[in-house]
Amino acid sequence: MPALAVSAHTATSALGRGLDAHEDALRRMRGGLVRNDFSSAPLDCWIGRVAGLEDAALPATLNEWDCRNNRLAWAGLQQDDFPKAVHRAAARYGSDRVAVLLGTSTGSIASTEQGYRHLDVDGRLPAEVRRPMIHCLHSLSAFVKTALDLSGPCLTISTACSSSAKVYAMAARMMQAGLVDAAVVGGVDSLCDSVLFGFNSLALVSQQACRPFDVDRDGISIGEAAGFALLERAERVPEAPRLAGYGESSDAHHMSTPHPDGLGAELAMRDALARAGLRPEQVDYINLHGTSTQKNDEVEAALIARLYPDTTRSSSTKGYSGHTLGAAGALEASIALLAIERGVLPGNLGCSTPDPLCAGRLQLETEVRAVRVALSNSFGFGGNNACLAFTHAGGIA
Repeated sequence: MPALAVSAHTATSALGRGLDAHEDALRRMRGGLVRNDFSSAPLDCWIGRVAGLEDAALPATLNEWDCRNNRLAWAGLQQDDFPKAVHRAAARYGSDRVAVLLGTSTGSIASTEQGYRHLDVDGRLPAEVRRPMIHCLHSLSAFVKTALDLSGPCLTISTACSSSAKVYAMAARMMQAGLVDAAVVGGVDSLCDSVLFGFNSLALVSQQACRPFDVDRDGISIGEAAGFALLERAERVPEAPRLAGYGESSDAHHMSTPHPDGLGAELAMRDALARAGLRPEQVDYINLHGTSTQKNDEVEAALIARLYPDTTRSSSTKGYSGHTLGAAGALEASIALLAIERGVLPGNLGCSTPDPLCAGRLQLETEVRAVRVALSNSFGFGGNNACLAFTHAGGIA
């Protein structure tokens, strides 16, 4: 595929707001997980919470969109001069030639939960949340399009934890087809009871901070995040890192359990390499999906050992941020891009005794090292798999 320039990107999570905060956390191996203080009823677990959203209402002109998820989106948009980059692209191509393609798992469902807890005597939602635009998954993309004053195609993808990785692939196809000249991609998911208690009902939530790929791992820690990137044609921004390839698959093995041999995940990774014209031995770093559940990490560890040499380093960064669900693809794409742009190879926080399946390939401590090729894996419920391949602006050595 023709490579695309990632001309701007940003991330907001429990690690902080903006790329500098994330780089600092990765360098220091400082995690953002805290004991759960969010859910409406007690739940013994750890979460990755973005501080300050409760006290940060949207601007008055956007008040009709107000909800936790859109507040998180707004906070994320304000970092790293991202709006300026988008406005430059809109001026260059026209507002109608810039798409908004975002992923989310639950969107603004927290507002719907709030409404159902306080139905009025007639069984209606209370007036403060009686706003249809915040009670659907597309609320996120529609809000961001409005906030950035764009008029191009606007779509939302919700494929669980691969949502905000798959939007990169959609943007590449739309640009290759000539439908748009640039795209704002990314994703946002915020904490809510449905996610916390839903995953707990599946016995997937750990009572301690998650430990991806540790032999004693026992479940996930749920987080929230906002991540955005601006994609343009490579010749327009020659100095920017590249989206060189993407891979997608849908193995439909099981609603919540990965294929035991990782066949769908392998298809996605091989597809990304093929589109990028890369060989496995050329990959310097892989940001693993690494949720810290027994089965996910076992399958992914075996897959990495099967496909890549010892020289390819890999880590999960969910020990820092928690599993941010529909935002994970966007957040971890930014971390892969940071590895390329700033030479930060993230250590696998929370792992003291690595699973033997991946012990030789797991980057336990953060290291400063040149990275020219980085992959980011995102595997969702129902076998929705995605892999993104990024390269240095100068290509591969």
